[in-house]
Amino acid sequence: MSLLQRLEKEKAGKENLQINEPKKQQLQGDPYRELKQRVHKEVIETLDDEFNEEQEKQENDEETLGIRVEELISCIVDREATDLPRAERQKIVTEIMDEVVGYGPIEPLIRDPDVSEIMVNGANQIFVERKGKLEKTGVTFRDEEHVLHIIDKIVSPLGRRIDESMPMVDARLPDGSRVNAIIPPLSLIGPVITIRKFSRDPLTIHNLIRFGTLTPQMATFLEACVKGRLNIIISGGTGSGKTSTLNVLSSFIPTTERIVTIEDAAELQLNQEHVITLESRPANIEGKGAITIRDLVRNTLRMRPERIIVGEVRSGEALDMLQAMNTGHDGSLTTGHANAPRDMLSRLETMVLMAGMDLPIRAIREQMASAFDLIVQQARLRDGSRKITHLTEVVGMEGETITLQDIFVYESTGLDERNKIKGNFRATGIRPKFMEKLAAVGIHLPNDLFLGNF
Repeated sequence: MSLLQRLEKEKAGKENLQINEPKKQQLQGDPYRELKQRVHKEVIETLDDEFNEEQEKQENDEETLGIRVEELISCIVDREATDLPRAERQKIVTEIMDEVVGYGPIEPLIRDPDVSEIMVNGANQIFVERKGKLEKTGVTFRDEEHVLHIIDKIVSPLGRRIDESMPMVDARLPDGSRVNAIIPPLSLIGPVITIRKFSRDPLTIHNLIRFGTLTPQMATFLEACVKGRLNIIISGGTGSGKTSTLNVLSSFIPTTERIVTIEDAAELQLNQEHVITLESRPANIEGKGAITIRDLVRNTLRMRPERIIVGEVRSGEALDMLQAMNTGHDGSLTTGHANAPRDMLSRLETMVLMAGMDLPIRAIREQMASAFDLIVQQARLRDGSRKITHLTEVVGMEGETITLQDIFVYESTGLDERNKIKGNFRATGIRPKFMEKLAAVGIHLPNDLFLGNF
């Protein structure tokens, strides 16, 4: 959402800016609460008048608007509180600036590069994940209405809504960070926001190697698999880093290919030139107009895609993905929730059955064995680190069972003196059967890549 959109949202919601009577302890905790309320209200009213004039002149440069907002806040604070200490004055200006053009109390957390996840549990409790560990912050909202206002500020520009008839929503921030919000009556503790942040600069394979997520040998192998147009599914639990890994793998796709991405809330950051980004749409207030991931996958097949990337399969779209992979759309990438490669296949079976087709299990398994070439299993370990624990080839069928073989694995060996998990990446010594497919397109990997510990 642009700065102008955020300011417009503040103007539209200014009738809701009245702060409810604070609890006694809250008032004692913030002696400048009333001042902030007055300044905030005057800023919005002044901007409302200025915007009407600027829209006639079509002068809405974002950088100029940001500077103007900050100047206006400083001017009003100087006038309203002449005896304020400099440090307190700057703090108040920053907080009001965050409220007017940002996302209120959580704006500093969104800007903090060390924070990877923000969890708002009602108005008075905010946790963050920092370097893999959860910690409680001292940040709070004024009240539940304040939290609801920030949620609305996030979701409205995306054409989404949240109210009693639709009390949960998925959205995204302008930088691609994923947002989930759920409000009463479903949440009994007040409005809850979960923000999973993404780096402003997309991660590269070198970042993952430096973080210890995988080894250079595994990176070379994965790059060859993507360039060789193998179909890959990234499996893992919540917060294990699947989307980040998907972003990294997609960076290996040649710039000459046409890529179509399909997501619930667009968060992939592809740098290629020829990329079409599709996003599902929830039903409107009348319960009509929903466009699902499955609908988008079907439509994508008519768009001449050379690569199909589905942010996550979680329902009947799995069947359409399998059909696409088995009808010439090689090199497709997707993610799914599962704790092991074998579990991922079991979940895919269930998702295909959710499509409503009465297919025999053997037929589904044959489609999966034919469609997928590689499973990338990722895990978030107890110390907060993220590892690719298995690179597993889907070999084929033996009887009623899909056969798998591990190419690379991660083995934990215990804890060090800082309670960090120790372990080693290991090649199993098995050379994948799909190496012939890679060789057919001119990609050759040395045999010693599949030998030894790293």
